[in-house]
Amino acid sequence: MSDPQKAIQAQLANIVERTGKSVAQLHALLSKSGRQKHGELVTFLKKELHMGHGDANTVVHTFRDAAAASSDAAAPTATTSTSQDPLAGMYAGSKAPLRALHDAVMAQIERLGKFEVAPKKAYVSLRRKKQFAMVGPGTKGRLEIGLNMRDVEATDRLVAQPDGGMCQYKVHVSNLAEVDKQLLVWVRTAYDGAG
Repeated sequence: MSDPQKAIQAQLANIVERTGKSVAQLHALLSKSGRQKHGELVTFLKKELHMGHGDANTVVHTFRDAAAASSDAAAPTATTSTSQDPLAGMYAGSKAPLRALHDAVMAQIERLGKFEVAPKKAYVSLRRKKQFAMVGPGTKGRLEIGLNMRDVEATDRLVAQPDGGMCQYKVHVSNLAEVDKQLLVWVRTAYDGAG
């Protein structure tokens, strides 16, 4: 992931914190506004949520990118962006707003060191010598992160999975604020255990 993308994710995290709304909620607000043009959407956010121009512009860009990915998935051709970006199909339609969460989580995981990313149909597998995590769209508008690690106490947030599954634990992420220190400690534990 390039530095500009990391900067956008950091900006989105700040926007979520300031507005108290997730990226998905901001996108839904734009969708319901009935406005179509970029400038109209920016003005709408500035008036409704008292955002600065830069923040409003960034939210509108992510909204329009998600809508474009959704329409590409709805009308596939021989050369859609899905063939160039395996995540486009995974985060299409109603799951499009989760792409920003996916990118934010991946930006943090990339800081851990080298690993392989293997896109599947419904998630991406993250591997060192063995799989340490899975990241993909979950249910109820949440990103799902599966983690493989042993001897970690389950919590309300870190949910233990039945034996024999692809991951020992799952964590659901609903907004950028939940890409926090605790999540990163669990991911680091899984990463270290897969080396």
